[in-house]
Amino acid sequence: QVQLVESGGGLVQPGGSLRLSCVSSVSKIIFSFYTMGWYRQAPDKQRELVASITSDGSTNYADAVKGRFTISRDNAKSTVYLQANSLEPEDTAVYYCNFIDWSRRPPWGQGTRVTVSS
Repeated sequence: QVQLVESGGGLVQPGGSLRLSCVSSVSKIIFSFYTMGWYRQAPDKQRELVASITSDGSTNYADAVKGRFTISRDNAKSTVYLQANSLEPEDTAVYYCNFIDWSRRPPWGQGTRVTVSS
């Protein structure tokens, strides 16, 4: 079964930065074919899509993170990244990655927790 493993979260002060990583166990050929997304789920809120990147590198961002977050991918490593800058307390959440347009996308991973607090 394909697995997704997120990492890089932690406690950071407002204005700080983190780089999140998500490694997929799927082959790099399959990984490179699909759009990947970073999602987050804050306490008592639904999971939301914050950034996506297509197979050819086109990106899209939720308004709440536009200009502060950058999504990228390394197809050779079946890995997607999220560079989160100028973090705000409202960014506190568990962050997950997953395939967006793959009908056989895997179950959600354990996520990586980001806490923005002074």
